[in-house]
Amino acid sequence: MLQTLPVSAIDATALPRDRTGLNPEALAELQASIAQNGLRMPIEVFATASGYALISGLRRLTAVTNLAQLRGTTPEIAAFIRTPETLTAALAAMVEENDIRHNPSPWERARIIVALRDSGDFDTLDAATRALYPHATRQKSHRLRHIAAVVEVLDGLLSAPEHLSERQLLRLAAALRADFTDLIVTTLEHSSANTPESQWQTLLPVLTEAEHSLNDPTQHRPGHPRRVLRPTRGVVVRREMTRDGWVLRFTGPEASGMLMELVMDEVERVFG
Repeated sequence: MLQTLPVSAIDATALPRDRTGLNPEALAELQASIAQNGLRMPIEVFATASGYALISGLRRLTAVTNLAQLRGTTPEIAAFIRTPETLTAALAAMVEENDIRHNPSPWERARIIVALRDSGDFDTLDAATRALYPHATRQKSHRLRHIAAVVEVLDGLLSAPEHLSERQLLRLAAALRADFTDLIVTTLEHSSANTPESQWQTLLPVLTEAEHSLNDPTQHRPGHPRRVLRPTRGVVVRREMTRDGWVLRFTGPEASGMLMELVMDEVERVFG
């Protein structure tokens, strides 16, 4: 059913979005098109106890709202009223529409899988993946599931992760499965890098070590992580593989003075 609704009655945050940001140039282009030709495609919503929840059309809703503010009018928008049976059905409709129109990044796709799992309808990421992408090939489902595991662990630590490629995210996923989670998290937490490019360069030695471990199982025993230690004295000890060998890095408020002298004495004793 098609209706014209006041924008104030539509909750754009009722569903977790698979779009982490709106491209300013694309939004300006759409806004100019709507100003000249009107809204060609209505948005999709479903009724709630307090109004309506947005399923698809966040960019269109934003553009119409901006135009109304510029014109000093009350924003209204044409909307199809849908009746999804479940939250999963509403999310699946949003995902399908955005896959066609927006082509979301691998991170954005996986982020919705985690949100659906966290909604309580599904116990695992595998089940949430199958619900959102029922027609995906097994290979694509596995990739989405692995990237969802990266989102689960690193959401909030990575800067603009939607700019990471699928290959980069799958490398991170493989490192997490190789029991390098603590080292990756600690590396990001103690790094001053704040762009996707600089963070990736910071993580590359860790990923190289993880891949070396996967290719040579004798280098690491599952269940016996040795990469990150967190002593109660306020010191984080991290090992890093470099081109020339290994480096031990000590950070934290107590990584100085007599404690470090004792550590160095012990290293010298072990290696003679």
